[in-house]
Amino acid sequence: MALPALLIVVPIAFNLAYGLLAWRFSYPGILREPTDAILQRFRAGGAGLVMLWWFFTLTAIAFLPIPVLASQLVPDPSLALLGLVVGVLAALVQGLGLIRWVFLVPHLAREAESGADPRTVDLVFQSFHRYLGVAVGEHLGYLGTGAWTILIALGASSTLPTWLVVAGVVIGVMLLVGALEFVGPFEQRGWAFAGVLVPVAYILWSLWLIAFGVLLLL
Repeated sequence: MALPALLIVVPIAFNLAYGLLAWRFSYPGILREPTDAILQRFRAGGAGLVMLWWFFTLTAIAFLPIPVLASQLVPDPSLALLGLVVGVLAALVQGLGLIRWVFLVPHLAREAESGADPRTVDLVFQSFHRYLGVAVGEHLGYLGTGAWTILIALGASSTLPTWLVVAGVVIGVMLLVGALEFVGPFEQRGWAFAGVLVPVAYILWSLWLIAFGVLLLL
């Protein structure tokens, strides 16, 4: 019963946090704004916004048990182990990317307000944003999530309906493509197609997880 419950509850909590951040912080669109505008909006959100980011981070970490438990549905031991490792890493890197909003960004926002050199604040914020946010949290996170979705859909195909297997593979591929948003020629400004694809893919992925959980309950 633990796996079905997690498959249903975690994506609901994730989307709730995401929706609240979109409402209170104009996330993720605000990330396209200059650093000073982002930090000013962040300060205006106060402690409540920091706690919301903390909750959002926890929803990523809460995914950790899912690949561990889901691996038990895969008959092939090698494929089960691979899926477990990839899924756990996906949760960890996304959590590492998000946690900067709980501890690093509040400090930078205070420093900016107290008169710190704007160029220094911008350099630190953008460096961590591109490394922890774009590279670790998003790029590696999307790659891991997409790969895990494909692995578990194919690995557990004997216990899943065909439509859920096909949907899992398609959604997984969408996430893999979305991971290329800031790779190569798109590094500076991002690939517009991937920027549109990723939110759609994550909505579908959340619905896929919930459907997966409901089917396991039946």
